[in-house]
Formats: sequence, structure tokens, C-alpha cells
Amino acid sequence: QVQLVESGGGLVQAGGSLTLSCAPSGRVWNIGVMGWYRRNPGKQREMVATVTFDGTTNYADSVKGRFTISRDNVEDAVYLQMNDLKPEDTGVYYCNAFITRTIRTIPTNYWGQGTQVTVSS
Repeated sequence: QVQLVESGGGLVQAGGSLTLSCAPSGRVWNIGVMGWYRRNPGKQREMVATVTFDGTTNYADSVKGRFTISRDNVEDAVYLQMNDLKPEDTGVYYCNAFITRTIRTIPTNYWGQGTQVTVSS
């Protein structure tokens, strides 16, 4: 069974930076759209940024100009560079990917376990 493994969360002061990383735990046939979502305290999970296989990106308005999503199609990894962090960026960040495990399977939506990002004022 494939799992998405995240890393890079932590505690940072406002204005600081963090980089999140995510990759599947084993080799897979193909990965389509990859992205990062977050759940702020008391709110529903929301899209932060997504990136297609060919590198087309999409961002939430609240992070445009501060966050950058990228992916490495050789390593099957996705990254989220977060700059100028604000207290309202605090939350649990989840990696998401549409993964085709083998040539005989269909794309399936996978979620990581979540990594905590805390921004202090």
C-alpha cells in the first residue's frame, strides 16, 4: 500500500520561512495532480496550492506571492516553499496526489497524514 510521507513542518516566527516536502513511500506508475491543503484551527480543509504533471500551478489567493509549489517528476516529490509566513497560516498541512500505482490500476486520490505548521506572532 502506498502512503504519502510528509516532512518539514514546525514552529516559526511571523515573517519566517518553511519548506514542506512530500513523496510516496514506494515506487508508483504515474502521479497526476499533486497539491497541498491545510486545515486552520476551527476551519475546514482548504486548497493551498496544486501543480500538474507539466508544472501548471494554482494557488489560493491568501498565499499568492508568498508560497511556491514545485514537483520533481523523477523523485515523485512535491514541495511547498512558504515565505513571509503569517499567524493565519498556522494549521495542519496535508499533501495530496492522484496516484496510479501500476499500469493496471486506475488513478486514486491519496492524502498524507498531515504536518503541523505553527506561526507565532
